Amino acid sequence: MSQTITIDPVTRLEGHGKITVYLDDQGNVENAQFHVTQVRGFEKFSEGRPFYEMPSLMARICGICPVSHLIASAKACEAIMSVRIPHTAAQLRRMLNLAQMIQSHALSFFYLSSPDLLLGMESDPATRNLFGVVGANPQLGRGGVALRRFGQHIIELLGKKRIHPGWVIPGGVTEPLEQAKRDEILGMIPEAYANIKLALDWYKQIADSFKPEADVFANFPSLFMGLINEDESVEFTDGALRLIDPRGGIVADGITSNQFPEVIGEAVEPYSYTKFAYYKPLGYPEGSYRVGPLARLNIAQSMGTPLADIELKQFKQLALGPVQSSFYYHHARLIDILYGIEKIEQILTDPLILDKHVRATAGVNRLEGTGQAEAPRGTLHHHYKVDENGLITWANLVIATGQNNNAMNKGVLQAARHYVKNGKFTEGILNRVEAVVRTFDPCLSCSTHALGQMPLAISLVSSDGELVDQAIR
Repeated sequence: MSQTITIDPVTRLEGHGKITVYLDDQGNVENAQFHVTQVRGFEKFSEGRPFYEMPSLMARICGICPVSHLIASAKACEAIMSVRIPHTAAQLRRMLNLAQMIQSHALSFFYLSSPDLLLGMESDPATRNLFGVVGANPQLGRGGVALRRFGQHIIELLGKKRIHPGWVIPGGVTEPLEQAKRDEILGMIPEAYANIKLALDWYKQIADSFKPEADVFANFPSLFMGLINEDESVEFTDGALRLIDPRGGIVADGITSNQFPEVIGEAVEPYSYTKFAYYKPLGYPEGSYRVGPLARLNIAQSMGTPLADIELKQFKQLALGPVQSSFYYHHARLIDILYGIEKIEQILTDPLILDKHVRATAGVNRLEGTGQAEAPRGTLHHHYKVDENGLITWANLVIATGQNNNAMNKGVLQAARHYVKNGKFTEGILNRVEAVVRTFDPCLSCSTHALGQMPLAISLVSSDGELVDQAIR
């Protein structure tokens, strides 16, 4: 007879998820699958809309990373318009995207994952949350909240709204930056530096104690992909994509947004509504790859800012080649945040940052356009086709979570095989298997566009299909 264990509060995961662990006749783990259980719909109901509405519509996909969708969508529209946006508009977009990355990473690290790292994987679920973090380490908890507020306030200052700002449009942005807002952002930066330094110092002190988890949290050779500049530094808004192999060798380089559909395919599996992206020349699933903070740091030779470059050098000492364990997504997120603060400060000192020319205008000059950017969770790609009146006839979005999908499934299987014994699991084991998925910080609502609460269920299924045990958050 199956047993149901209910754990409160709801899991620290953005969206609906379910994990099924399949057992063989001896009660050992034979397979495991991570299910994303909602139907995706944004591509279909975009059809018939004017292309210039797409950025604002696409921002509604996600309340955590709307800016990335704004930028990737606007870039696809600008390809249809055949325009290059003004320098100042490009800089302002870059700052907006970095602010979103900072607030999203702060949410992932401090709100969703730091309870495991500070309180322990076996700690009481009732306190394994942000409030527990603030109680156990008030300075760390407050610093995490402040970093998220820093990113959100920049988004609000630029776009007038913290969530779903309409400021980014095809051709640039709607209005320039005011001097008072620039000075306000500059005034917030010293506190942001102090908070990220505190978090990095704390993480590096406790990271070694989680080596057993790092050894089995999606720790396997894979391809990695992300945006990079010509000088091989990290990029979030422009640049081109690089794909590397498990040893760090370059598999493909300079992949522009219009080349992306030629080299990246999407497979489907019967157990998930999120697609599985892969590198076409290697096929599926051999061509599966990882994106996001870990991939960005594995690919880059530098961050392009002084303090983050020091941290990147230390990070790369974790392995002889690319860092393979997805546990280290946590470390990479903190370095991303430091880079974002430094880069925002650099952008604000650009002598043209207050320039009034922030928009280019044009109509339909091409019937197809693509755009790509780095979302906090990894590469984001938008691809649109329009008719002669500029109405969308077809759209496809490749979300970071879909590109990490195969790696998440392999990671869940690896952890389940390590932790689940004799067909049973404890709450601590449930939390560790779930924590594998959390390292990727998947946005399941982003990749499938769901509404509602956020449960996660893990089921153990015997070799004859019988439900042996189940835990539901």
